[in-house]
Amino acid sequence: MAKNQKGAVNVVSANRLAGGEVVYLTAAGGWDASLAAATVASDEAEALRLLAVAEASVAARQVVEPYLVALVEQGVAGQPLSLRERIRAKGPTVAVIDANATRFPS
Repeated sequence: MAKNQKGAVNVVSANRLAGGEVVYLTAAGGWDASLAAATVASDEAEALRLLAVAEASVAARQVVEPYLVALVEQGVAGQPLSLRERIRAKGPTVAVIDANATRFPS
């Protein structure tokens, strides 16, 4: 595991198998689309434990490809260090089109 910059912590992110949305591992061992709901690992041992919990969700076919996301703690919330993860946390960068819609949204 790569070392984070000083003051950084980790959360586990994955994609939900049904639907593909970005999700974060919660303290209860479930998955939530909100980064604020993610459980935070402040050291390497805890980060590895969270990844092991996430792998059980892979085996249960709930999520795919869990991995650690480095955050810088900011008050009660965290800010992802990488641009990619900031984009993933905020949601799609293009409009989501309803497959059942008869016309495009205006």
